[in-house]
Amino acid sequence: MRLATYEHDGSTRVGAVVDDRITEIARDMVELIARGPAGLEKAVAIARPGLGTPLGAVRLLAPIPRPRRDAFCVGWNYSEHFREGQLVRGRDAPPDLPEWPALFSKGPNTVVGPEAGVAFPSPHSEQLDWECELAVIIGRECRDVREEDALAHVFGYTCANDVSVRDVQRRHGGQWFKGKNFDTHLPLGPWIVTADEIPNPHALRISTRVNGVTKQDSRTEHMVFGVPRILRELSAGMTLIPGDIVITGTPEGVGFARKPPEFLKVGDVMEVEIESIGVLRNTVIAGR
Repeated sequence: MRLATYEHDGSTRVGAVVDDRITEIARDMVELIARGPAGLEKAVAIARPGLGTPLGAVRLLAPIPRPRRDAFCVGWNYSEHFREGQLVRGRDAPPDLPEWPALFSKGPNTVVGPEAGVAFPSPHSEQLDWECELAVIIGRECRDVREEDALAHVFGYTCANDVSVRDVQRRHGGQWFKGKNFDTHLPLGPWIVTADEIPNPHALRISTRVNGVTKQDSRTEHMVFGVPRILRELSAGMTLIPGDIVITGTPEGVGFARKPPEFLKVGDVMEVEIESIGVLRNTVIAGR
């Protein structure tokens, strides 16, 4: 099932998307997730083909427009992306892939929905970059989860764009927090696809287009750390709760590693597409 948060007639609602229509089933996505499978089944039972409002008549928001806490993020999670970053830093040897995932977070103010503007970071920087990523939505509370049990705690998946300010990302002592946390720099959407429709999150094509030109094109099978390992590491000694968002890293093809480097400018249109989920489209706008 595709589940979306949307605006219609001046109010925000949660709906089930069937074909090209959306039927209201709840008021809040996190509350719907927290109801568990029985609550979700009851809610979506009212959605039928031909019912509801045409998608063209509503405004889709991020599936979770205001996360209750930071999104959890993984860096260097595709071997090709690790290699391209290594080459930019002047290291020619084959990459020594990490034994543990690099983790950071993005605050709630970074989240925007499909078709929303992504603010250009001027005057702080001119180095705005794209990163397509698979986002995991936690459905059941878990702590110290085992890898073999991890997928049972996933509610669903959506598209993410880990928009990054590259020079700011690199200049703060080697950690990425500041360069990843500009407002509007985590587009999510266009909806959540429930986990039952994506039994294997490691078999999806994932890509980015900028102004219609493909920049990234890979598959989630190339993750160094799969979703179960990521959830094991994140939940070690820390409770994950329903509605938590985990973005899982980006493949090669980002702008800063291109020759010459390419960075986004105002007016550029980014499209993140993930197989079995859909297309997340956003335009770079002048910063406030």
